[in-house]
Amino acid sequence: MISKDCIMDQTDRYAIELRGIDKRFGEVYANKQIDLQVQKGSIHGIVGENGAGKSTLMSIIYGFYHADRGEMFIDGNPFRPHGSQDAIAAGVGMVHQHFMLVNNFTVLENVILGAENGWHLGKSLAAAERLLGELARDYGLDVPLHEKIENLPVGLQQRVEILKALYRGARILILDEPTGVLTPQEADHLFEVLKKLRDQGTTIMLITHKLREILAITDRVSIMRRGEMVAHVATQDTDKEQLAELMVGRKVRLKVDKGPAQPGPPKLQVDSLSYRDDDGVERLKSVSFAVRAGEVVGVAGVSGNGQSELLSLLGGILKPSHGGFTLHGKGSVHRIDGQHPASPEQVRDYGLGHVPEDRHKMGLINRFEAQEAFILGYHKRPMYNSGWLQDKGAIRQDCQAKMDKWDVRPPSPDNRTANFSGGNQQKLVIAREVEQDPDVLLIGQPTRGVDIGAIEYIHQQIIAMRDQGKAVLLVSVELDEILSLSDRILVISDGRLVGELDAATADERTIGLMMANIVPDEIPVQGSGKESQQ
Repeated sequence: MISKDCIMDQTDRYAIELRGIDKRFGEVYANKQIDLQVQKGSIHGIVGENGAGKSTLMSIIYGFYHADRGEMFIDGNPFRPHGSQDAIAAGVGMVHQHFMLVNNFTVLENVILGAENGWHLGKSLAAAERLLGELARDYGLDVPLHEKIENLPVGLQQRVEILKALYRGARILILDEPTGVLTPQEADHLFEVLKKLRDQGTTIMLITHKLREILAITDRVSIMRRGEMVAHVATQDTDKEQLAELMVGRKVRLKVDKGPAQPGPPKLQVDSLSYRDDDGVERLKSVSFAVRAGEVVGVAGVSGNGQSELLSLLGGILKPSHGGFTLHGKGSVHRIDGQHPASPEQVRDYGLGHVPEDRHKMGLINRFEAQEAFILGYHKRPMYNSGWLQDKGAIRQDCQAKMDKWDVRPPSPDNRTANFSGGNQQKLVIAREVEQDPDVLLIGQPTRGVDIGAIEYIHQQIIAMRDQGKAVLLVSVELDEILSLSDRILVISDGRLVGELDAATADERTIGLMMANIVPDEIPVQGSGKESQQ
Protein backbone atom coordinates (compact mmCIF):
# COMPACT_ATOMS: atom_id res chain seq x y z
CA MET A 1 0.00 0.00 0.00
CA ILE A 2 1.35 3.45 -0.97
CA SER A 3 1.35 5.89 1.90
CA LYS A 4 -0.18 9.35 1.74
CA ASP A 5 3.24 10.85 2.52
CA CYS A 6 4.73 9.08 -0.51
CA ILE A 7 1.99 10.48 -2.76
CA MET A 8 2.63 14.00 -1.45
CA ASP A 9 6.38 13.58 -2.03
CA GLN A 10 5.64 12.71 -5.68
CA THR A 11 3.14 15.56 -6.05
CA ASP A 12 5.59 18.05 -4.58
CA ARG A 13 7.98 17.39 -7.47
CA TYR A 14 5.65 19.36 -9.69
CA ALA A 15 5.06 23.09 -9.82
CA ILE A 16 1.64 22.38 -11.33
CA GLU A 17 -0.36 19.17 -11.40
CA LEU A 18 -3.82 18.77 -12.96
CA ARG A 19 -6.02 15.70 -12.50
CA GLY A 20 -9.14 15.06 -14.54
CA ILE A 21 -9.90 18.70 -15.44
CA ASP A 22 -13.22 19.08 -17.27
CA LYS A 23 -14.76 22.27 -18.67
CA ARG A 24 -17.86 22.78 -20.83
CA PHE A 25 -19.33 25.90 -22.40
CA GLY A 26 -22.84 24.80 -23.24
CA GLU A 27 -22.51 22.09 -25.87
CA VAL A 28 -18.80 22.79 -26.38
CA TYR A 29 -16.57 20.38 -24.45
CA ALA A 30 -13.49 22.60 -24.15
CA ASN A 31 -11.39 20.44 -21.78
CA LYS A 32 -11.90 16.69 -21.38
CA GLN A 33 -10.32 14.84 -18.45
CA ILE A 34 -7.04 16.76 -18.63
CA ASP A 35 -4.08 15.34 -16.70
CA LEU A 36 -0.86 17.36 -16.65
CA GLN A 37 2.33 17.44 -14.61
CA VAL A 38 4.80 20.32 -14.95
CA GLN A 39 8.16 19.86 -13.27
CA LYS A 40 9.58 22.66 -11.16
CA GLY A 41 12.21 24.85 -12.80
CA SER A 42 11.42 23.70 -16.33
CA ILE A 43 10.03 25.19 -19.54
CA HIS A 44 6.98 23.13 -20.46
CA GLY A 45 5.33 23.59 -23.85
CA ILE A 46 1.63 23.17 -24.54
CA VAL A 47 0.84 22.85 -28.26
CA GLY A 48 -2.31 22.27 -30.23
CA GLU A 49 -4.40 23.72 -33.00
CA ASN A 50 -6.53 26.79 -32.39
CA GLY A 51 -9.62 25.62 -30.55
CA ALA A 52 -7.80 22.63 -29.01
CA GLY A 53 -8.48 23.96 -25.49
CA LYS A 54 -5.05 25.33 -24.58
CA SER A 55 -6.13 28.84 -23.62
CA THR A 56 -9.17 27.53 -21.74
CA LEU A 57 -6.93 25.28 -19.67
CA MET A 58 -4.54 28.14 -18.87
CA SER A 59 -7.48 30.35 -17.93
CA ILE A 60 -8.61 27.69 -15.44
CA ILE A 61 -5.16 27.66 -13.87
CA TYR A 62 -5.15 31.46 -13.70
CA GLY A 63 -8.62 31.65 -12.16
CA PHE A 64 -10.50 33.20 -15.07
CA TYR A 65 -12.63 30.05 -15.40
CA HIS A 66 -13.66 27.41 -12.88
CA ALA A 67 -13.27 23.77 -13.81
CA ASP A 68 -16.49 21.74 -13.78
CA ARG A 69 -14.58 18.76 -12.36
CA GLY A 70 -11.05 17.79 -11.43
CA GLU A 71 -8.26 18.79 -9.07
CA MET A 72 -5.31 21.17 -9.27
CA PHE A 73 -2.16 21.37 -7.17
CA ILE A 74 0.50 24.09 -6.92
CA ASP A 75 3.77 22.91 -5.36
CA GLY A 76 1.88 19.93 -3.98
CA ASN A 77 -0.86 22.00 -2.33
CA PRO A 78 -4.52 21.84 -3.40
CA PHE A 79 -5.36 24.84 -5.57
CA ARG A 80 -8.78 26.12 -6.60
CA PRO A 81 -8.60 29.82 -7.48
CA HIS A 82 -11.74 31.96 -7.48
CA GLY A 83 -10.07 34.65 -9.59
CA SER A 84 -6.75 35.88 -10.86
CA GLN A 85 -5.88 37.39 -7.47
CA ASP A 86 -5.92 33.89 -5.94
CA ALA A 87 -3.61 32.66 -8.70
CA ILE A 88 -1.23 35.59 -8.20
CA ALA A 89 -1.21 34.94 -4.44
CA ALA A 90 -0.23 31.33 -5.16
CA GLY A 91 2.70 32.51 -7.29
CA VAL A 92 1.14 32.12 -10.76
CA GLY A 93 1.62 34.89 -13.32
CA MET A 94 0.26 35.05 -16.86
CA VAL A 95 1.30 36.99 -19.95
CA HIS A 96 -1.66 37.07 -22.32
CA GLN A 97 -1.53 37.00 -26.10
CA HIS A 98 -3.20 40.41 -26.16
CA PHE A 99 -1.43 42.51 -23.54
CA MET A 100 -3.30 43.80 -20.49
CA LEU A 101 -1.72 47.26 -20.35
CA VAL A 102 -3.06 50.81 -20.04
CA ASN A 103 -1.61 52.64 -23.03
CA ASN A 104 -1.50 56.14 -21.55
CA PHE A 105 0.13 54.96 -18.28
CA THR A 106 3.89 54.70 -17.88
CA VAL A 107 5.66 51.36 -17.54
CA LEU A 108 6.05 51.93 -13.80
CA GLU A 109 2.37 52.82 -13.33
CA ASN A 110 1.30 49.71 -15.25
CA VAL A 111 3.50 47.44 -13.17
CA ILE A 112 2.16 48.60 -9.80
CA LEU A 113 -1.46 48.94 -10.96
CA GLY A 114 -3.52 46.79 -8.61
CA ALA A 115 -0.50 46.08 -6.41
CA GLU A 116 0.00 49.47 -4.76
CA ASN A 117 1.55 49.37 -1.30
CA GLY A 118 -0.82 51.48 0.79
CA TRP A 119 -2.31 54.89 0.07
CA HIS A 120 0.96 56.74 -0.53
CA LEU A 121 1.51 56.27 -4.28
CA GLY A 122 4.89 58.00 -4.24
CA LYS A 123 6.34 55.38 -1.87
CA SER A 124 4.86 52.57 -3.99
CA LEU A 125 6.44 53.99 -7.14
CA ALA A 126 9.83 54.46 -5.50
CA ALA A 127 9.85 50.92 -4.08
CA ALA A 128 8.68 49.46 -7.40
CA GLU A 129 11.37 51.33 -9.31
CA ARG A 130 14.09 49.84 -7.11
CA LEU A 131 12.75 46.29 -7.45
CA LEU A 132 12.18 46.60 -11.19
CA GLY A 133 15.73 47.82 -11.65
CA GLU A 134 16.97 44.64 -9.98
CA LEU A 135 14.68 42.41 -12.04
CA ALA A 136 15.68 44.12 -15.28
CA ARG A 137 19.38 43.61 -14.52
CA ASP A 138 18.93 39.99 -13.44
CA TYR A 139 16.90 38.87 -16.45
CA GLY A 140 17.78 41.26 -19.29
CA LEU A 141 14.37 42.93 -19.18
CA ASP A 142 15.46 46.54 -19.58
CA VAL A 143 12.59 48.93 -20.31
CA PRO A 144 12.27 52.71 -19.89
CA LEU A 145 10.22 52.81 -16.68
CA HIS A 146 8.92 56.35 -17.15
CA GLU A 147 7.89 55.97 -20.79
CA LYS A 148 4.21 55.59 -21.69
CA ILE A 149 3.16 52.18 -23.02
CA GLU A 150 1.75 53.70 -26.22
CA ASN A 151 5.25 54.87 -27.15
CA LEU A 152 6.88 51.44 -26.80
CA PRO A 153 7.31 48.82 -29.54
CA VAL A 154 5.46 45.58 -28.98
CA GLY A 155 8.58 43.69 -27.87
CA LEU A 156 9.14 46.09 -24.98
CA GLN A 157 5.45 45.96 -24.08
CA GLN A 158 5.80 42.21 -23.63
CA ARG A 159 8.77 42.75 -21.30
CA VAL A 160 6.50 44.98 -19.22
CA GLU A 161 3.98 42.15 -18.92
CA ILE A 162 6.70 39.77 -17.74
CA LEU A 163 7.97 42.35 -15.25
CA LYS A 164 4.42 42.78 -13.92
CA ALA A 165 4.23 39.07 -13.17
CA LEU A 166 7.69 38.92 -11.57
CA TYR A 167 6.97 42.03 -9.50
CA ARG A 168 3.97 40.23 -8.03
CA GLY A 169 6.16 37.28 -7.03
CA ALA A 170 5.37 34.80 -9.81
CA ARG A 171 7.21 31.50 -9.46
CA ILE A 172 5.15 29.98 -12.27
CA LEU A 173 4.87 32.01 -15.48
CA ILE A 174 2.31 31.20 -18.19
CA LEU A 175 2.89 32.72 -21.64
CA ASP A 176 0.04 32.43 -24.16
CA GLU A 177 1.30 32.65 -27.78
CA PRO A 178 4.12 34.98 -26.68
CA THR A 179 5.78 35.43 -30.09
CA GLY A 180 2.63 36.01 -32.14
CA VAL A 181 3.36 39.74 -32.36
CA LEU A 182 7.17 39.66 -32.13
CA THR A 183 9.85 39.91 -34.78
CA PRO A 184 12.38 37.04 -34.98
CA GLN A 185 14.93 39.20 -33.16
CA GLU A 186 12.48 40.01 -30.37
CA ALA A 187 11.52 36.33 -30.11
CA ASP A 188 15.18 35.34 -29.74
CA HIS A 189 15.61 37.86 -26.92
CA LEU A 190 12.48 36.54 -25.21
CA PHE A 191 13.91 33.01 -25.29
CA GLU A 192 17.11 34.18 -23.61
CA VAL A 193 15.01 35.81 -20.89
CA LEU A 194 12.97 32.63 -20.38
CA LYS A 195 16.11 30.51 -20.10
CA LYS A 196 17.49 32.85 -17.42
CA LEU A 197 14.21 32.65 -15.53
CA ARG A 198 14.22 28.85 -15.71
CA ASP A 199 17.85 28.60 -14.60
CA GLN A 200 16.99 30.66 -11.52
CA GLY A 201 14.09 28.41 -10.55
CA THR A 202 11.04 29.86 -12.32
CA THR A 203 8.67 27.35 -13.91
CA ILE A 204 7.45 28.43 -17.35
CA MET A 205 4.48 27.17 -19.36
CA LEU A 206 4.70 28.15 -23.02
CA ILE A 207 1.49 27.93 -25.05
CA THR A 208 2.16 28.13 -28.77
CA HIS A 209 1.55 26.53 -32.15
CA LYS A 210 5.06 27.30 -33.48
CA LEU A 211 6.93 24.03 -33.50
CA ARG A 212 10.33 25.59 -34.15
CA GLU A 213 10.00 27.54 -30.91
CA ILE A 214 8.85 24.49 -28.94
CA LEU A 215 11.85 22.49 -30.12
CA ALA A 216 14.26 25.37 -29.48
CA ILE A 217 13.38 26.22 -25.89
CA THR A 218 11.23 23.69 -24.02
CA ASP A 219 12.25 20.74 -21.84
CA ARG A 220 8.99 18.84 -22.23
CA VAL A 221 5.91 19.32 -24.38
CA SER A 222 2.27 18.28 -24.01
CA ILE A 223 0.01 18.05 -27.05
CA MET A 224 -3.73 18.86 -27.05
CA ARG A 225 -6.28 18.01 -29.71
CA ARG A 226 -9.99 18.84 -29.61
CA GLY A 227 -10.03 19.45 -25.87
CA GLU A 228 -8.04 16.37 -24.90
CA MET A 229 -4.43 15.88 -23.86
CA VAL A 230 -3.16 13.31 -26.36
CA ALA A 231 0.57 13.02 -25.50
CA HIS A 232 3.40 14.18 -23.24
CA VAL A 233 6.96 13.88 -24.58
CA ALA A 234 10.48 15.01 -23.77
CA THR A 235 11.39 17.65 -26.34
CA GLN A 236 14.69 15.99 -27.15
CA ASP A 237 12.82 12.81 -28.14
CA THR A 238 10.50 14.37 -30.74
CA ASP A 239 10.57 16.42 -33.94
CA LYS A 240 8.38 18.76 -36.01
CA GLU A 241 6.78 15.98 -38.01
CA GLN A 242 5.70 13.96 -34.96
CA LEU A 243 4.37 17.01 -33.12
CA ALA A 244 2.43 18.18 -36.17
CA GLU A 245 0.83 14.76 -36.62
CA LEU A 246 -0.13 14.60 -32.93
CA MET A 247 -1.63 18.09 -33.06
CA VAL A 248 -3.72 17.58 -36.19
CA GLY A 249 -4.38 13.85 -36.03
CA ARG A 250 -2.91 13.23 -39.50
CA LYS A 251 0.33 13.71 -41.38
CA VAL A 252 0.95 17.37 -42.25
CA ARG A 253 3.07 18.79 -45.05
CA LEU A 254 5.47 21.18 -43.36
CA LYS A 255 6.98 22.34 -46.64
CA VAL A 256 5.00 24.28 -49.24
CA ASP A 257 4.47 22.13 -52.31
CA LYS A 258 4.82 24.36 -55.36
CA GLY A 259 6.21 24.31 -58.85
CA PRO A 260 8.17 27.09 -60.55
CA ALA A 261 6.34 30.36 -61.17
CA GLN A 262 5.14 31.25 -64.64
CA PRO A 263 5.07 35.05 -64.41
CA GLY A 264 3.17 37.14 -66.91
CA PRO A 265 2.80 40.90 -67.38
CA PRO A 266 2.79 43.27 -64.37
CA LYS A 267 -0.52 43.54 -62.52
CA LEU A 268 0.71 46.01 -59.89
CA GLN A 269 3.35 48.68 -60.58
CA VAL A 270 4.54 50.87 -57.72
CA ASP A 271 6.50 54.02 -58.62
CA SER A 272 8.38 56.18 -56.09
CA LEU A 273 5.61 55.63 -53.52
CA SER A 274 6.09 57.68 -50.35
CA TYR A 275 4.04 58.38 -47.26
CA ARG A 276 4.45 60.98 -44.52
CA ASP A 277 2.24 60.61 -41.44
CA ASP A 278 0.34 63.33 -39.56
CA ASP A 279 3.40 64.02 -37.39
CA GLY A 280 5.51 64.68 -40.46
CA VAL A 281 7.46 61.40 -40.15
CA GLU A 282 8.28 59.77 -43.50
CA ARG A 283 7.19 56.17 -43.04
CA LEU A 284 7.65 55.02 -46.64
CA LYS A 285 10.42 56.45 -48.84
CA SER A 286 10.28 56.36 -52.63
CA VAL A 287 9.41 52.67 -52.99
CA SER A 288 9.31 51.17 -56.49
CA PHE A 289 8.61 47.60 -57.60
CA ALA A 290 6.24 45.49 -59.67
CA VAL A 291 4.24 42.32 -59.05
CA ARG A 292 3.47 40.23 -62.10
CA ALA A 293 0.65 37.85 -62.86
CA GLY A 294 1.47 34.35 -61.65
CA GLU A 295 4.00 35.17 -58.93
CA VAL A 296 4.24 35.75 -55.20
CA VAL A 297 6.44 38.67 -54.18
CA GLY A 298 7.34 38.65 -50.50
CA VAL A 299 8.25 41.72 -48.43
CA ALA A 300 10.58 40.91 -45.54
CA GLY A 301 11.57 43.26 -42.75
CA VAL A 302 11.49 43.95 -39.05
CA SER A 303 8.00 45.02 -37.98
CA GLY A 304 7.51 48.79 -38.09
CA ASN A 305 9.74 49.53 -41.08
CA GLY A 306 6.99 50.64 -43.46
CA GLN A 307 5.30 47.37 -44.40
CA SER A 308 2.00 48.31 -42.76
CA GLU A 309 1.94 51.70 -44.49
CA LEU A 310 2.72 50.03 -47.84
CA LEU A 311 -0.28 47.71 -47.52
CA SER A 312 -2.54 50.54 -46.37
CA LEU A 313 -1.50 52.74 -49.31
CA LEU A 314 -2.08 50.00 -51.86
CA GLY A 315 -5.37 49.07 -50.18
CA GLY A 316 -6.72 52.63 -50.46
CA ILE A 317 -6.69 53.25 -46.70
CA LEU A 318 -3.94 55.88 -46.83
CA LYS A 319 -3.30 58.58 -49.43
CA PRO A 320 0.19 58.75 -51.02
CA SER A 321 2.32 61.76 -50.13
CA HIS A 322 4.34 61.31 -53.31
CA GLY A 323 4.40 58.86 -56.19
CA GLY A 324 1.73 56.26 -56.74
CA PHE A 325 0.86 52.90 -58.22
CA THR A 326 -0.94 51.41 -61.22
CA LEU A 327 -3.40 48.53 -61.06
CA HIS A 328 -4.01 46.29 -64.07
CA GLY A 329 -7.19 44.52 -63.08
CA LYS A 330 -10.62 43.54 -64.36
CA GLY A 331 -9.57 44.35 -67.91
CA SER A 332 -8.71 47.98 -67.24
CA VAL A 333 -5.83 50.13 -65.98
CA HIS A 334 -6.11 52.51 -63.02
CA ARG A 335 -3.53 54.99 -61.77
CA ILE A 336 -3.70 55.93 -58.07
CA ASP A 337 -1.64 58.74 -56.54
CA GLY A 338 -1.99 61.81 -54.33
CA GLN A 339 -3.93 63.69 -57.00
CA HIS A 340 -6.04 60.69 -57.93
CA PRO A 341 -6.61 58.74 -54.69
CA ALA A 342 -8.89 55.70 -54.45
CA SER A 343 -10.95 54.38 -51.55
CA PRO A 344 -10.77 50.76 -50.34
CA GLU A 345 -14.09 50.15 -52.11
CA GLN A 346 -12.73 51.53 -55.38
CA VAL A 347 -9.51 49.49 -55.36
CA ARG A 348 -11.60 46.38 -54.72
CA ASP A 349 -13.70 47.29 -57.76
CA TYR A 350 -10.44 47.67 -59.70
CA GLY A 351 -9.57 44.05 -58.90
CA LEU A 352 -7.51 44.21 -55.71
CA GLY A 353 -8.17 42.08 -52.63
CA HIS A 354 -6.66 43.00 -49.26
CA VAL A 355 -6.12 40.69 -46.28
CA PRO A 356 -5.01 43.13 -43.53
CA GLU A 357 -2.21 42.41 -41.07
CA ASP A 358 -4.47 42.70 -38.02
CA ARG A 359 -7.74 40.84 -38.49
CA HIS A 360 -9.16 42.23 -35.24
CA LYS A 361 -8.56 45.91 -36.00
CA MET A 362 -9.17 45.94 -39.74
CA GLY A 363 -10.54 42.62 -40.94
CA LEU A 364 -13.51 41.82 -38.73
CA ILE A 365 -16.16 43.29 -36.46
CA ASN A 366 -16.39 40.88 -33.55
CA ARG A 367 -20.06 41.44 -32.79
CA PHE A 368 -21.03 40.66 -36.41
CA GLU A 369 -22.16 37.20 -37.42
CA ALA A 370 -19.89 35.28 -39.79
CA GLN A 371 -22.24 35.88 -42.73
CA GLU A 372 -22.09 39.62 -42.07
CA ALA A 373 -18.31 39.60 -41.72
CA PHE A 374 -18.00 37.62 -44.93
CA ILE A 375 -19.41 40.45 -47.06
CA LEU A 376 -17.54 43.36 -45.43
CA GLY A 377 -16.28 45.57 -48.23
CA TYR A 378 -18.39 43.70 -50.77
CA HIS A 379 -21.85 44.31 -49.33
CA LYS A 380 -22.93 46.48 -52.30
CA ARG A 381 -22.26 43.78 -54.88
CA PRO A 382 -25.33 42.64 -56.85
CA MET A 383 -24.99 39.03 -55.73
CA TYR A 384 -25.74 40.09 -52.13
CA ASN A 385 -28.63 42.42 -52.88
CA SER A 386 -32.16 42.34 -54.22
CA GLY A 387 -33.29 45.80 -55.23
CA TRP A 388 -32.80 48.19 -52.32
CA LEU A 389 -32.50 45.42 -49.75
CA GLN A 390 -29.83 42.90 -48.92
CA ASP A 391 -30.64 39.34 -49.91
CA LYS A 392 -30.17 37.58 -46.56
CA GLY A 393 -30.74 34.16 -48.07
CA ALA A 394 -28.09 34.65 -50.77
CA ILE A 395 -25.62 35.99 -48.21
CA ARG A 396 -26.15 33.05 -45.87
CA GLN A 397 -25.99 30.48 -48.66
CA ASP A 398 -22.75 31.96 -50.05
CA CYS A 399 -21.18 32.16 -46.61
CA GLN A 400 -22.12 28.56 -45.83
CA ALA A 401 -20.60 27.30 -49.07
CA LYS A 402 -17.34 29.19 -48.48
CA MET A 403 -17.12 28.08 -44.84
CA ASP A 404 -17.47 24.46 -45.97
CA LYS A 405 -14.85 24.94 -48.69
CA TRP A 406 -12.34 26.59 -46.36
CA ASP A 407 -13.09 24.25 -43.42
CA VAL A 408 -14.06 27.11 -41.08
CA ARG A 409 -15.05 25.62 -37.72
CA PRO A 410 -17.76 25.64 -36.59
CA PRO A 411 -19.31 26.01 -40.08
CA SER A 412 -22.13 28.22 -38.80
CA PRO A 413 -22.90 31.51 -40.63
CA ASP A 414 -24.93 32.63 -37.58
CA ASN A 415 -21.99 32.36 -35.18
CA ARG A 416 -20.49 35.67 -34.08
CA THR A 417 -16.95 36.20 -35.33
CA ALA A 418 -15.73 36.77 -31.74
CA ASN A 419 -16.62 33.14 -30.98
CA PHE A 420 -14.30 31.66 -33.61
CA SER A 421 -10.72 30.72 -32.80
CA GLY A 422 -7.97 32.90 -34.29
CA GLY A 423 -7.20 30.45 -37.07
CA ASN A 424 -10.82 30.20 -38.12
CA GLN A 425 -11.20 33.98 -38.04
CA GLN A 426 -8.20 34.23 -40.36
CA LYS A 427 -9.66 31.65 -42.72
CA LEU A 428 -12.86 33.69 -42.83
CA VAL A 429 -10.99 36.89 -43.77
CA ILE A 430 -8.79 35.24 -46.41
CA ALA A 431 -11.73 33.34 -47.91
CA ARG A 432 -13.70 36.60 -48.18
CA GLU A 433 -10.96 38.22 -50.27
CA VAL A 434 -9.86 35.22 -52.33
CA GLU A 435 -13.37 34.15 -53.26
CA GLN A 436 -14.03 37.53 -54.91
CA ASP A 437 -11.44 36.49 -57.54
CA PRO A 438 -9.12 39.54 -57.40
CA ASP A 439 -6.36 40.00 -59.97
CA VAL A 440 -4.03 41.35 -57.26
CA LEU A 441 -4.03 40.04 -53.70
CA LEU A 442 -2.37 41.94 -50.84
CA ILE A 443 -1.91 39.67 -47.87
CA GLY A 444 -0.39 40.79 -44.58
CA GLN A 445 0.79 38.33 -41.90
CA PRO A 446 -1.39 35.53 -43.35
CA THR A 447 -0.75 33.04 -40.55
CA ARG A 448 -0.27 35.27 -37.49
CA GLY A 449 -1.81 33.46 -34.52
CA VAL A 450 -2.87 30.54 -36.74
CA ASP A 451 -2.38 26.84 -35.94
CA ILE A 452 -0.36 24.44 -38.06
CA GLY A 453 -3.31 22.75 -39.76
CA ALA A 454 -4.74 26.09 -40.88
CA ILE A 455 -1.28 27.32 -41.93
CA GLU A 456 -0.94 24.36 -44.31
CA TYR A 457 -4.31 25.15 -45.90
CA ILE A 458 -3.73 28.92 -46.16
CA HIS A 459 -0.33 28.38 -47.81
CA GLN A 460 -1.91 26.02 -50.34
CA GLN A 461 -4.52 28.64 -51.24
CA ILE A 462 -1.90 31.37 -51.73
CA ILE A 463 0.03 29.15 -54.16
CA ALA A 464 -3.25 28.22 -55.88
CA MET A 465 -3.92 31.93 -56.44
CA ARG A 466 -0.47 32.32 -57.97
CA ASP A 467 -0.99 29.32 -60.24
CA GLN A 468 -4.29 30.80 -61.42
CA GLY A 469 -2.36 33.79 -62.76
CA LYS A 470 -2.99 36.18 -59.89
CA ALA A 471 -0.38 38.63 -58.59
CA VAL A 472 0.25 38.17 -54.85
CA LEU A 473 2.09 40.63 -52.59
CA LEU A 474 2.92 38.94 -49.29
CA VAL A 475 4.06 40.77 -46.14
CA SER A 476 5.21 38.61 -43.23
CA VAL A 477 7.62 38.84 -40.30
CA GLU A 478 8.03 35.04 -40.51
CA LEU A 479 11.13 34.47 -42.62
CA ASP A 480 10.26 30.78 -43.05
CA GLU A 481 6.97 31.84 -44.57
CA ILE A 482 8.57 34.42 -46.87
CA LEU A 483 11.15 31.89 -48.10
CA SER A 484 8.57 29.11 -48.58
CA LEU A 485 5.92 31.07 -50.47
CA SER A 486 7.76 33.77 -52.40
CA ASP A 487 9.19 33.69 -55.90
CA ARG A 488 10.98 37.00 -55.34
CA ILE A 489 11.77 38.71 -52.06
CA LEU A 490 11.96 42.46 -51.43
CA VAL A 491 13.62 43.54 -48.19
CA ILE A 492 12.50 46.72 -46.44
CA SER A 493 14.41 48.73 -43.84
CA ASP A 494 13.52 52.15 -42.42
CA GLY A 495 10.83 52.68 -45.03
CA ARG A 496 13.07 51.89 -48.02
CA LEU A 497 13.32 48.83 -50.20
CA VAL A 498 17.00 48.01 -49.84
CA GLY A 499 17.28 45.06 -52.20
CA GLU A 500 15.70 42.18 -54.08
CA LEU A 501 16.45 38.46 -53.90
CA ASP A 502 15.52 35.40 -55.87
CA ALA A 503 13.69 33.24 -53.33
CA ALA A 504 15.24 30.07 -54.77
CA THR A 505 18.73 31.18 -53.73
CA ALA A 506 17.94 33.44 -50.74
CA ASP A 507 18.84 32.50 -47.17
CA GLU A 508 17.92 33.80 -43.72
CA ARG A 509 21.39 35.21 -43.02
CA THR A 510 21.39 37.41 -46.13
CA ILE A 511 17.83 38.57 -45.51
CA GLY A 512 18.69 39.30 -41.87
CA LEU A 513 21.64 41.48 -42.90
CA MET A 514 19.47 43.38 -45.36
CA MET A 515 16.77 43.86 -42.73
CA ALA A 516 19.48 45.62 -40.70
CA ASN A 517 20.24 47.76 -43.79
CA ILE A 518 23.50 45.89 -44.51
CA VAL A 519 23.34 45.04 -48.22
CA PRO A 520 25.89 42.63 -49.75
CA ASP A 521 27.54 43.97 -52.93
CA GLU A 522 25.97 41.37 -55.19
CA ILE A 523 22.38 42.30 -54.20
CA PRO A 524 20.59 44.74 -56.54
CA VAL A 525 19.52 47.88 -54.65
CA GLN A 526 15.98 49.09 -55.18
CA GLY A 527 15.31 52.52 -56.51
CA SER A 528 13.88 52.79 -59.97
CA GLY A 529 11.91 49.56 -59.75
CA LYS A 530 13.55 48.26 -62.94
CA GLU A 531 14.99 45.26 -61.12
CA SER A 532 11.53 43.86 -60.37
CA GLN A 533 9.94 44.74 -63.70
CA GLN A 534 12.26 42.79 -65.98
